[in-house]
Amino acid sequence: MKFATEEDIEGHAAASRRGAIEGAVGSSIVALGGSYYLHRSVAAYRALPLSLKALGVVIIVAPVLSIQAERRGLEYDKSKWEGEGVRFLHGKRLEDDARWEEMSNRDKLADWADRHQYSLILGGWASSLAFAGAVISRDKIQTTAQKVVQARMWAQGLTIGLLIVAGALTQSRRAAAAKHPNTDHSWRDMVNSNLLVSSDMNPNLVSQLEHQEQEARELAALKQQITPPSRRIPATT
Repeated sequence: MKFATEEDIEGHAAASRRGAIEGAVGSSIVALGGSYYLHRSVAAYRALPLSLKALGVVIIVAPVLSIQAERRGLEYDKSKWEGEGVRFLHGKRLEDDARWEEMSNRDKLADWADRHQYSLILGGWASSLAFAGAVISRDKIQTTAQKVVQARMWAQGLTIGLLIVAGALTQSRRAAAAKHPNTDHSWRDMVNSNLLVSSDMNPNLVSQLEHQEQEARELAALKQQITPPSRRIPATT
């Protein structure tokens, strides 16, 4: 295990700051440009108070800033990976790609939605807010404040529906994981790989390793049998 040095910490912080600046500049251009366009072309938007317009800009800038900063930090961390861990992660990536190619289009959609459910919820909220605002803005009887409240209520209702669907999908995934446990033994694979490199120096090393793995599998199966279903912990993926 390699501990982070002071240089690594400073490099990670610099990469994160660079990502934050990129996200802030890019999203600010889009948000301010969109706000200016709406101010010039949409009368209902011109009637909104400045605080709501500023809130719209913040809602766009803040998430993009945070996401881009995290992306740059992760890219820096990956650039520092070395040794057996890189080879192992590359192999896992190839396995995931092969599994993805074997999936049907329906399974691919479900897998993608499961991995991006929070992005879908946030995007659904923003889309529903924009759609509701566009529909309600045509009402010539309600005031601007009433239209804003109505659009927010519609967006909240649709978001609650998305949360219910996401919760149901998560529960079904956990139930499937409980029926088919998938314990992560990546640490064991890395240790075995390192030991196999030096197996030429000890002819009995491979057989000893296989025997230990068999004992570990038998012990895990025995624990699974004697543990009551109500006390079993679903395996994480």
